[in-house]
Amino acid sequence: MSKDVPSPDPGRSSLLQRRLFWLGIAGGFLLFAIGVRFIVDPGAAQRTFGLPRQLAGSELHAVIGLRDLWLGGLAVAFAWLRQWRALALWLLMGALVCFGDGLIVLNAGFKAWALAFHWGCGVVCLWGGARCWRIGADSA
Repeated sequence: MSKDVPSPDPGRSSLLQRRLFWLGIAGGFLLFAIGVRFIVDPGAAQRTFGLPRQLAGSELHAVIGLRDLWLGGLAVAFAWLRQWRALALWLLMGALVCFGDGLIVLNAGFKAWALAFHWGCGVVCLWGGARCWRIGADSA
């Protein structure tokens, strides 16, 4: 079987590869759900995100929701296809977004739980991105 085609037998993957696969799937679906929430219930999503109640219009929510929809789908696709370097780049760039989101929360009135979520996700993305890059380098 070619290296480019994922094995249909998950037992042939290492434990770490299976964990990273599910990290990509879970992260993608989490972002997808966040995106849907920003589109369906922007006010609640805004508060959960950690932003203040007073924003002008819902354009910001639509932009964030659309971003999370396609980025979540991309993570799922990379993990499903076992494109480790692509998933590594997605996770590493995602870490920057997570830390940036945390800074936005800090400047918008600081909510500890929101900051912990954003920065915690950033740390997980850094770890997962580094591990995926290593697997991609080993399988190249």
